[in-house]
Amino acid sequence: MNTKICWGDSMDVLIVGSLAYDSLETPMGSREDELGGSASYGGFSAAFHNRKNGGNGVALVGVVGQDFKSEHLEWYQKSGLEITGIEENEGETFRWKGSYHGDMAEAITHETHLNVFENFQPKVPLDQTTPKVLMCANLHPSLQSSVISQTDVGRVSILDSMNLWINIAIEELRVVITKVDILILNDAEVKMLASDDNLIRAADSVLKMKQGGILVVKRGEHGVLALHPDGIISMPSYPTLELTDPTGCGDSFAGAMAQFLSQKTGAVSRNELAESLVHATVTASFTIENFGTERIRNLSEDEYEMRLSEYRRITNTS
Repeated sequence: MNTKICWGDSMDVLIVGSLAYDSLETPMGSREDELGGSASYGGFSAAFHNRKNGGNGVALVGVVGQDFKSEHLEWYQKSGLEITGIEENEGETFRWKGSYHGDMAEAITHETHLNVFENFQPKVPLDQTTPKVLMCANLHPSLQSSVISQTDVGRVSILDSMNLWINIAIEELRVVITKVDILILNDAEVKMLASDDNLIRAADSVLKMKQGGILVVKRGEHGVLALHPDGIISMPSYPTLELTDPTGCGDSFAGAMAQFLSQKTGAVSRNELAESLVHATVTASFTIENFGTERIRNLSEDEYEMRLSEYRRITNTS
């Protein structure tokens, strides 16, 4: 018998991932040392919905260097994020430099400096080990497995990954995806993992590889596809006119989804999954409208509700 240990009221969402500084160039301009990383985008997104829904908190676990600005830690705290799981190590913060061109569908990486992130071993604080939802943002699959082993998740575990791990750590990835309830990948990653260029067939193969559960496929400007035990869900993206910087769009998507799914108990129904994808899609549409985390950090409830209503009209979702 598996006995849960509860430390007071369990928080809604625990997010483990990267905290970084990004330098990027898009057709709309350029930025240096912009706050980024999968945990930052996912965290700000989940925190927005936590405030809006009167949730029970969102925590981050990650690592930064001695160069990490105190102002950025204050941004996390101002958003309501719990940051006791962020450790500061000797050295510099993870840095990424890249650019987007044309339709900005793909980033071109120019430089990656892992710095303190290279030897990061996630340590989940004891009072954060029983979240309702665990979001393993983009990390090496072996580190994601470590996080899963440190937690006793109340409802749903979510895992995001990327093409790098399919290339260099596919065996570890194959193992860890069987340990979570929901796997999130983009369409290119699904095809790559399944070695099949037909998306639906590839998605079905990945779900079998995962041994059941839910697969969410991010399709960029083409929206999202999800495979649930009770059927397929397909939704369009929100048709935004202000595409400035796509960085972190997928992480914002996952953060919103995670917080929405923390509000109930039991198995995730197809209808509930569909509703979570509506909120995830609308949230991600804001992230791309400015550089870095600026748009998602400063998102107001009024403008969110207005766009949500507009998206529901477009998709005929109630």
